[in-house]
Parts: sequence; C-alpha cells; structure tokens
Amino acid sequence: MDYIQEFRAPKIAKSLLQQIAKEVDTNRQYNLMEFCGGHTHALHRYGIPSLLPANVKMIHGPGCPVCVLPIKRVDQAIFLASQKDVIFCSYADMLRVPGSHQDSLIKAKARGADVRMIYSVEDALKLAEENPNKKVIFFAIGFETTTPPTAVAIQLAIAKKLDNFLIFCNHVLTPIAMQAILSEDVKIDGFLGPSHVSVIIGSNAYDKVTKEYQKPMVVAGFEPLDVLQSILMLIKMINAGKIGVENQYTRAVVPNGNQLAQDLISQYLTIRDTFEWRGLGYIPNSALEIKDAYSKFDAEKYYQIPEVQGLEHKQCACPDILRGLKEPKDCKLFGVVCTPEQPMGACMVSSEGACAAHYQYGG
Repeated sequence: MDYIQEFRAPKIAKSLLQQIAKEVDTNRQYNLMEFCGGHTHALHRYGIPSLLPANVKMIHGPGCPVCVLPIKRVDQAIFLASQKDVIFCSYADMLRVPGSHQDSLIKAKARGADVRMIYSVEDALKLAEENPNKKVIFFAIGFETTTPPTAVAIQLAIAKKLDNFLIFCNHVLTPIAMQAILSEDVKIDGFLGPSHVSVIIGSNAYDKVTKEYQKPMVVAGFEPLDVLQSILMLIKMINAGKIGVENQYTRAVVPNGNQLAQDLISQYLTIRDTFEWRGLGYIPNSALEIKDAYSKFDAEKYYQIPEVQGLEHKQCACPDILRGLKEPKDCKLFGVVCTPEQPMGACMVSSEGACAAHYQYGG
C-alpha cells in the first residue's frame, strides 16, 4: 500500500468537497487563515481554493520563517558574513532573500564573503571543526520546528569544545504571532493550525490564543485530504459557534507535543523581550535568544552588530501579504518585476512563500 497516495485519493477528495459544500451556510462568509506556508503550497498545488464554495476564502498567514524575518536581520546577517575570518553558514532560501537596496548574502558572497550553503546545522559544526582559525556563524531561523537542532548544536559545540562556533539566532514563536494577527484588522473566522510546528509544541499550545480571541482552530496535516478534512472540521466548528482547538493531524501531533525537544529548547534558549517581524512590527515575547550561560556561542554578543533600519522595497506587498491584508496578485511587482529568478521580496524567494506558491501553481 502506498500510504502517501492514500492521502491524495480523488474519490475521497470529491466526497470531502461535497460535504464542505453541504455544510457551508450560503448566507455568510468564511474567512479561514492557513498559518503555515506549507499549507499555502499544498492548497495551490492541488487547486483546492478553486474547488471550495465561493463564500469560503483562504487567507495566507505569516507562517513562512524566511518571509517574516525583517529586512534589518538580513542586513545584519550580511554584516556578519562580511567580517574578517568568518565562514557564514545559511540554508539555501536565506541566501537570496533581499535586504536593503536589494543586497543579499549571495551578493555578499560574490563580493568575497565566505558564505556557505548548508543542509543542516551539523554541516556548520563540521566546518567549525575543520577551520579552527575561523569563526563559523550559523544563521538560525525558523519556528519551533527548526529550533531543537539549534539547541542540539549548542550542546554538541560544548561537548566538542568548539569555541569558534557562533549562532545568529532568529527563531520565532507561532502562538504569539497568531495573537498579533488577531489584534490586527484582518477578518478571520478560524485557523488551519501548522503541522510540523504542532509536532513540537503540541495542540494544547494554542488553547490560550483561541480562547482569548474566541476563535476555532484545526491542526491540519499537509496532504490534500488532510487539508480538506481540516477545512470541513473548521467550518463545522464555526457553524456550531465552537471555540478551541481540534486536531486533524493525529498521526503526528499529540496534545503536549514533543517533550524532549521542548526540554532541549528551554535548556539552551530563552524568550526575547521583543522581536521584529516583517509586516507585524515588534511583538513582545515572540522570539528566542541564546541563554546568558551560553552567550559565548551568540554572534550578537560576540560582534558589535550595527542597529540598522532595514529598507523594504517601496512597492513590495510582502508585509501586507503576511498579515493577510493582500494577496500576491494585489502586488504591482508580482510576476512582472518580481519572479523566483529575480525576487524583490522574501515571499517570492522562500519555498514556503505565498508569492512563490501563486507564481508556481497559479492563484
């Protein structure tokens, strides 16, 4: 049995779409936000938005870690990469994300900076072992999903006595971002909760935000049948006036999440007082930093990083797209000046970006 194909079965998809059509109240609008960029791509890859009833609208959220990183942090990464005797390690997506004046890490590399594309933080640790006379800086980004490997990296760096290994920490927190979104003027009736993040933090992590803002949420898997079933569950919750969290992705997500991963994170990282998000501004308690006890691994403590402003492209709609206020098609640059080959904003660069999804699969 091909278990992946089981979650893409056309007959079951058709049945779920029929159930959704039957469940919706034609006298009202349903505005559903898929928080995760992976869900955005799944929706458009399988053409799901065009198959839903006209009064069910999917709104893109800020769940793309590359996209929500502000211009300022990209500029600071370029600054670090340009320092003497530094090897700067980054995942592929971040290499092409534009900073101020359309500068990027890949352009810094062309100017002579030693910027390396890596596939895991283990690659950065290996480089630190092989280059004891260089400072090896790992560009740590992402939501709770990618945070445990960063904690493990600190643990391994201690064990291997890698005093030349540093981390530029940009890990952000999902539930706090949802609170920020709901504090905006965006009309949202319910959320499709993220998959991989929820594996780490558990479905219970959203209880506070759903109750405080009186919204329903369904933690959803990535496959088309997962998404369709989750939309059906969410519409039923909305119709019943039900508040709280339901879990569709039970094959991977449990209420309390992965306790081992959570313990690793809390051992080496702590919550920042505030952190800037692209499109959302500064949000208190929304990101992580390295604990003082391990500050020798913190690139922000080792280097005097300039406090730059970070200049967004004036016509780029990425900040509004991340807040759910606009769609990619509303951006004047989309598909004309801004393409995957020549991105003007992070939403077109990232493999989880809304603009990249619309460009690849159509809106």
